[in-house]
Amino acid sequence: MTTWTRDEAPHDITRTPWVPRILRFPGEGDEGRHQPARVTADGASWLTSATGSREAALTRWESRPSSPAALPCGTVFDVVNVDPVFGRRMLDRLWEEGPGSGPVAVHRGRMMLFAAPGTAQRLPALLDWEDWGDSVPRPLCHGLGDAVTVPPLVPSDGEGPRWLVAPDTRSPWLPGPEVVLWACVRAARSASAADVRVSIFPPADPDANVYDVSRRR
Repeated sequence: MTTWTRDEAPHDITRTPWVPRILRFPGEGDEGRHQPARVTADGASWLTSATGSREAALTRWESRPSSPAALPCGTVFDVVNVDPVFGRRMLDRLWEEGPGSGPVAVHRGRMMLFAAPGTAQRLPALLDWEDWGDSVPRPLCHGLGDAVTVPPLVPSDGEGPRWLVAPDTRSPWLPGPEVVLWACVRAARSASAADVRVSIFPPADPDANVYDVSRRR
């Protein structure tokens, strides 16, 4: 697979001023960090452009800003749906070592990463070819012909979908399949490294004699 460094990244993560806040999760730090990310007017316009009738969809959504919306994938964006713990590792890698991410939402215990159109079709094949592919919890990829539920324009206190990285522009940068693959592999490697335990004691000899010394005087 192709790897690249931060200097080669196609996206400047410093251009979005609210990035350090939206990637923090509940229970991590001060109260101000728990504010949910909000969709801007430009971000809502971009999302509704996926419907083919932007103005009508946007008017309908603005009349019910606290309601989620069902939007089609495949033309404006694809969605990579992953396990939330693994997805958080992916976001850590994307923001700390890579180009950042596109919009990200959580819904029904899953994390949804918005990606470039075509990602849903190519990513599974790339994972099959990658040596670390078997270590990646298999994502659900939503592309052409699929639809996803996106969080409401106005954050709510309910259990419904919510944004972690909300769209704020009419042309957000979206990771392609190679970038998502890179994040998957880096996340799998970090998880594997975290599972390594080093002991100062040598492994036990299964043939060794074991004596009960608890009764010795």
